[in-house]
This record gives sequence, C-alpha cells and structure tokens, in this order.
Amino acid sequence: MKGNNGLKLFLVIALIAVMTYICFAGSLFGLVKIPGVNDIVPGIDINGGIDAMLYAITEDGRKPTQEELDTAKIIIEKRLDKEGILDRNVTTDLSSGRIIVQIPWAPGETDFNPDKTLEKIGRTALLTFQEVDEDKTDEDGNPLPTGRKVLEGSDVVNAYPAKNSQTGNMEVVLELSEKGKESFSEATGRLIGKRIAIFMDDQFISAPVVQTQITGGNASIVLYGKDTKEAVKEAKDLADTIRAGALPFRMEAKQVNAISPLLGKGALNVTIRAFIVAFLLICTFMILYYRLPGLIASIALFMLAIMTLNFVSWLGITLTLPGLAGIVLSVGMGVDANVIIFERIKEELRSGKTIKAAIDLGFKRAFSAIFDGNMTTVIVAVILWRFGTGAMISFAYTLIIGVVLSFLTALTLTKSMLEAVSDIDIARKTWLYGVKEA
Repeated sequence: MKGNNGLKLFLVIALIAVMTYICFAGSLFGLVKIPGVNDIVPGIDINGGIDAMLYAITEDGRKPTQEELDTAKIIIEKRLDKEGILDRNVTTDLSSGRIIVQIPWAPGETDFNPDKTLEKIGRTALLTFQEVDEDKTDEDGNPLPTGRKVLEGSDVVNAYPAKNSQTGNMEVVLELSEKGKESFSEATGRLIGKRIAIFMDDQFISAPVVQTQITGGNASIVLYGKDTKEAVKEAKDLADTIRAGALPFRMEAKQVNAISPLLGKGALNVTIRAFIVAFLLICTFMILYYRLPGLIASIALFMLAIMTLNFVSWLGITLTLPGLAGIVLSVGMGVDANVIIFERIKEELRSGKTIKAAIDLGFKRAFSAIFDGNMTTVIVAVILWRFGTGAMISFAYTLIIGVVLSFLTALTLTKSMLEAVSDIDIARKTWLYGVKEA
C-alpha cells in the first residue's frame, strides 16, 4: 500500500472511530462535551403525550379566518409557555377551521389527563390593561396583576403593528370602542408618567409608560431598543395577542389521541431492533454479492448512520418514529448509491480495465445517476418540511440530513477506502469485486 493511500485509509478509520465515540459517549474523550445519541430529544410519539384537534366554535357557525386562527395560536403557545411545555407543535388548518396541538407528557408524570390540559390551553383568553403597583413585581421585575382594570379585551376593537413616522420605532396601534375611549382617556390622564400593564390570563405581556393623556380613541405601545426585524416580529405577536382578548370563538377538542410513554418507548425499541436486523442483513448481502467493495460499503453505511444521529443531536432536532424511518430510508439511499457504483465498476472490469481505472471510471460514470436520485429525494423532503406538520417535519429533517450524508459518504468515504485497499496485492484480484478472473 502506498504511503498516501495508507494515510488516507488510516484517517478515514480514525474519523469513523471518533464519530462513533462522540455519538455514544456524548463527549470528545471526556475533554469537551459534545451532544450524542443520549442527548437527542424524543418526540411525543416516543416520549408520550397527546395529539389534539381543537375546532373553532363560532356563534354564527362560520369558519374562522386565517388571522383569527393565528391569533388563537399565539394565545395557546403563550399558555403552553406558562405551563412550561416548550417541546410542542401548534399548527393551524384553515380549511377545517381548527388548530392542531401536539404536546408531550410532563417529565415524571404518571397520571396524564389530556382533557384537563386541553381545557387550560383552549379556553377563551382574557386580556386586561391594569394599573401597576411598582412595589409588587415578580422575580424578573415585571409587575403583578393588581385587579385595578383600565381596559379589557372587549374594549379593543382592533390592534395592528405600525412604524412610527417620526421616531422610526415599531409600535402597536390600538383602536378602542366608545366605552374603551372614555375609560382610557380618564386613566391615561390620571396615570401620566406611570405604567399601565397588559396581562393575558394574568400572564404579563407588556407595561408601557403613559406619556400623555390619550383622548382620540387610539393608543399605541412603542417598542424601543430593538433591531428592525426583531421589532417587526414582536409588534406583530403583541398585536395578535391583544386582538385575542376579544376572540370571537371558543376552542373545542373533538379529536384527542393520547400516547403513553410505555407505548411510545415500546415502539421505539421495536423500530431500533428492526433497523439493526435490516442493517445486518443489508451488510451481509453487500459482502456476499460485491465482496470487498461490499465490505467497504458496509463500513461507510455504518458511518452514515452514526453521522445522521450526530447531526440530529447537534441540531437539536426532535426525533420521532417517522424521523427514525427517515434515517432508515437514507441508509437505503446509501445502499442504492453504492450498488450503482459497484455495478459500474464491474462493467469496467469486464471490459478489461485495471482495478484502479475501473474504480475511478465507476465513480465518475455513476455520479450523475446518484446525484439525480438524491436531489429528487431532497426536493420532496424539503416540500414535506415546508408544508408538513408534527412528526412529518421530523421525517423531512432526518431524510434531508441522511440523504445528503449518504451522497457524501458514498462518493468520499467509499471511494477513499477502495482506492487505498486497491494498492494491496491481494486486493487486486477481480474476483474480490464480483468479476471472474479472465
């Protein structure tokens, strides 16, 4: 084996060993903490939780608008924040007039009540503007509810984000009802220089300082010290939240599916066992049929699986059962790429090419077919990611990562190892590549 190829083979094997250690140990030889397979966040279908369809029930029986659904989504997400439920998925479905909520079991919870949880997050929001007692604040310095209400959500006719033409700051403009105009005029005249706090179900939202008495029926909440992009998003979210105080419909859970942690972990174990068995069978077939290239491809496929798990962990992607299916499918794409390459190598050997020439031409002539197949799969996965919801997004993420890695491992790791071992005298026998000796 020549020096360069020997070094190349050593580096490839060393890289595989390091990535495998990081994957299962979660560190770089105990020196640096690097997320591994044990740090992957399990999805609701693995860790347990509920999948609920909340339908909008309006007084006149009409379907809600997209704007109304977006407003309700903001409120539900704020309530989940208050409950400490951060690993969740909330999406809107305009055609059916519903909101899809997927939330996991609380850590250590054994008696999960989906109806109680949904009742908390689905009831109509109560927006209030209240006077502030500066000596009564929470641990973050935010004012606590005092009960001295200046306005309620029903007094706000509309709220929308706008840019102040004089200062350039983003603000939220409030349009008040006649009753709201009188109440707000009186309060702002009395509270100049003081704060009026905005609460949603006693959850603090904002506390602007009253600059002057407001008598025209419109008020504004100015957002200071923000970058433009951040301020625009914050202004939109705050306007959506304020409009939710007068939400014209209630949410009713008509379809609720609960998954226990025991069921989810059982499904995970079955999926992992099935993947291991399938991987071993694939490697056995590759080695028996393609011999030396099959052995090298099996090593590359192992690296593909390890690197996919590492990237899922490093990127903080929630892994669901469909996400695991995406990893399995990407390994299948890796097998497909190697099969195309090895068949091309066999054709070149049958035409009389040397081992090295056959390997080089095999990879070159298989490239376009592999690239096309992987690119079309990635396009489909991107569409699933863009328009999918819940577990479908996890599937799209793992499929994109896996397909990209399978493309790279097939064309780099497999090629590097094949070129390196082809320098060994015993590895120059064509029967080792599935072709009979001439």
